[in-house]
Amino acid sequence: MYGKLYSSCLYGIDGVLIEVETDLSNGLPLTSIIGLPDSAIREAVERVRAAIKNCGYQYPLQRITINLAPADLRKEGSSFDLAIAIALLTTSGQLVLPPGERTLVLGELALDGSIRSVPGMLSMVDLAKRQSFTSVLLPSDNVQEARLIRGIEIYGLRHLKDLAPDLTDSPGPPENDMGNMMGEMASTGPITLKNYNHLRSCVPSSSPWNQGKTTSSLSSEDYSDVLGQHHVKRALMIAAAGMHNIMLVGPPGTGKTMLIKRLPTILPPLSEEEALEVTKVLSAAGQLKEAPQGLITDRPFRSPHHTISASGLIGGGGIPKPGEVSLAHRGILFLDELPEFQRQVLEVLRQPLEDHSVTISRARAAFTFPAQFMLACSMNPCPCGYLSAQSENQRCICTPARVAAYRARISGPLLDRIDLQIEVPPPGDWRKSGVSPSSADMQSKVIAAHAIQAKRYANHPVRWNSQLSGTFLRKKIHLPPTAEQLLDETLTTLQLSMRARDRIVKMAQTIADLDDEGMIQTAHVAEAIQYRQLDLNLF
Repeated sequence: MYGKLYSSCLYGIDGVLIEVETDLSNGLPLTSIIGLPDSAIREAVERVRAAIKNCGYQYPLQRITINLAPADLRKEGSSFDLAIAIALLTTSGQLVLPPGERTLVLGELALDGSIRSVPGMLSMVDLAKRQSFTSVLLPSDNVQEARLIRGIEIYGLRHLKDLAPDLTDSPGPPENDMGNMMGEMASTGPITLKNYNHLRSCVPSSSPWNQGKTTSSLSSEDYSDVLGQHHVKRALMIAAAGMHNIMLVGPPGTGKTMLIKRLPTILPPLSEEEALEVTKVLSAAGQLKEAPQGLITDRPFRSPHHTISASGLIGGGGIPKPGEVSLAHRGILFLDELPEFQRQVLEVLRQPLEDHSVTISRARAAFTFPAQFMLACSMNPCPCGYLSAQSENQRCICTPARVAAYRARISGPLLDRIDLQIEVPPPGDWRKSGVSPSSADMQSKVIAAHAIQAKRYANHPVRWNSQLSGTFLRKKIHLPPTAEQLLDETLTTLQLSMRARDRIVKMAQTIADLDDEGMIQTAHVAEAIQYRQLDLNLF
């Protein structure tokens, strides 16, 4: 006897369609799973056997072969348990699924038949919709997540017995006699499901959009808390308006971390398209369990510890999972005390900062993860931290060689990719600094600048000024002659790279957008140049 159902697994952050084929033949009772399964899938045999018995069904006492196709694709995870169990029940004639339904089946089984949630459900349900499936059977704990994909029927299962609620709870005859099992099946007949309507009670009825909490409405952090440092706030607003990378350099206690941690409060909320991308990445990483119901509307803010490995930052594993750069997609990756990270770990950032994606190659396949993020960093000017303080109580004790070695932990190519390099001095007499702008005031200007960029780059695969490059950059941005001359003289004097030149031009365009001016002026270029303070050797 032969049967087939459809299930899915994750490949990177995307779902892959898997055919679960079952064949029952005469021979000694033996169950084999083939098709490059991992250990979790091979162990599914015992979970499925116990679940079927404990739910009053009969586990077939025959030679059982389960094939997961395509056979050359390595599979991992426990999302096939429910599909294997239902495939065995339908192939052995104990269960008949509704006719006309093309159903994707996902879920992990417990020994008592209850169904546990699995990660990556959003991507797999999205695959089902694109593959024209009519419905998805999945764990009830994953229903809210699955309903974020519209246009496909979602049915939640809490227990294997939910498929046939009229089935008696009493266990079937012992499995030591094939005749007993076949006689029982003949007397009762198969359980035929006309539809899945009895499962609808498991499906919540709520809208998936705009249910997530937003940083602006719930966060108690605000830039009005930061006294002084107006030039740093201006730089942070420019970084947010064009999604430019930024680094803050200053002695301890000047508010570097405090300033960057408030950066999400001035970013606009995610659009629905962006929210779906971010939610899909979190789902694939298994980090959506404690997230608010509905799409994630906050821009991600990731702040890994400096002991993180290269695989943790960029992604990795036998079948790679998203790293911090992908979990920060459409948001901010904050690296506090940048020189304390291992140099080889920092070097893996160079490619995603340019390409906005990460490709991890393995023997059988290459996996691509999105990585469109803003890099925000902070560091001290020297190992002791007080190089630029020089007060009576805080004097630098570092030799020039130690300072040079400390800064050499950050390579030139990585530093060249950081648009704004800002000194954060001690606040001084903050009482004379005037009224500090609030996050709401700064956010309104950032949103206005984003709207200008959205109009300028409509119908182009570019959202922000920081994404411009090559011919497209030259086509969209034009400098007046005086600004061009200033920029050329700066490049010659400071011996800046062409990458640094392009980043100055993109920053100047963002400053013009913040000032609501269509064309870049010489003052905008001059302001952009002074933000490259490490290139200018100002500290």
